Amino acid sequence: MLYLAEKTGQFLPTLVRDRYSVIQWLFWQMGGLGPMAGQNHHFGQYAPEKIPYAIDRYVRETNRLYGVLDRQLQDNDYIAGEYSIADMACYPWIVPYERQQQDLNDFANLKRWFEAMQARPAVMRAYEQAQLVDGQSTMSEESRRILFGQPPQMWNRQIHLPRLLRFR
Repeated sequence: MLYLAEKTGQFLPTLVRDRYSVIQWLFWQMGGLGPMAGQNHHFGQYAPEKIPYAIDRYVRETNRLYGVLDRQLQDNDYIAGEYSIADMACYPWIVPYERQQQDLNDFANLKRWFEAMQARPAVMRAYEQAQLVDGQSTMSEESRRILFGQPPQMWNRQIHLPRLLRFR
């Protein structure tokens, strides 16, 4: 996203302070919200064994991160002030809030932002396009085995990575 924003000159401010605010929140999503909400999904939705400690830990961490975002949105319409790649990166992680066992009513600013994001014309067009795609789950046993059960050695044999990218 950063590359595309820089290349197109869109959704990333040119003023240094504002630019780094967007980058900070983009990295916050990449290092916090995305991974923690992803673990929430994994242990709550996909793990073959339901481990209460893991589920509780990631539900609570997701809740904490929602709180961080809610506080940031207290004085801002969008995460870094103006609509940016930070909003684009964070929004998809908030969409499944119910599956993450979160209640947006507990986060008034986040809820306002979420509803504003949903109402954006480009987001609405994306949802319209999504209706054209088969919404059936693609999580077959083979998919589950590939995503969650293969050791790293299998990936090196199945995906022909350039030699420089292989770790030895």
